Amino acid sequence: MQFFQKEIRLPSYKRGFHLITDIIEREFPELKHINVGMLQVFIKHTSASLTINENADPTVRKDFESHMNVMVPENAPYYIHTYEGSDDMPAHIKSSLMGASVQIPITRGNLNLGTWQGVYLCEHRDYGGSRKIVITAFGS
Repeated sequence: MQFFQKEIRLPSYKRGFHLITDIIEREFPELKHINVGMLQVFIKHTSASLTINENADPTVRKDFESHMNVMVPENAPYYIHTYEGSDDMPAHIKSSLMGASVQIPITRGNLNLGTWQGVYLCEHRDYGGSRKIVITAFGS
C-alpha cells in the first residue's frame, strides 16, 4: 500500500461552482503511481465546499448557485453570526450542506469518474480568496 499527500492552494474564484478536476490531476502526478486505490480531496475552509457533479454543461453550475441562494438566503433575520458580512453565515450553512470532502476511486493511475462527472469547488463567499485543499491518495 502506498500513500501520497499534498496540500495545494487553489486560485481565487468568484462566488459560484467551479470545476477543479484538471487542477487536481495536474498538481498531483502521484496518482500515476497507484493502480487501484482512492483519492480523498478535503477543503480546509468553512465557507467553501466540494462536490462531484456535471462537468460538461456550465448551466448546471449556474443552477446550483441559484438554487443554493434560494435554499440558504442572505440576510435571514434569525442569523446571529453576521460579523463578516451578509454572505458569511449562508456560506457556512452551504458548506455544511455540500460537504468538506469527496472521495474518488483511482484505477490504473487515473481518477475513475463517470463520463460527465467533475470535482467542483463550491465558493460560497463573494470574496472568499484563495482556498487550500489537501489531496490524499492511497492504494497499490
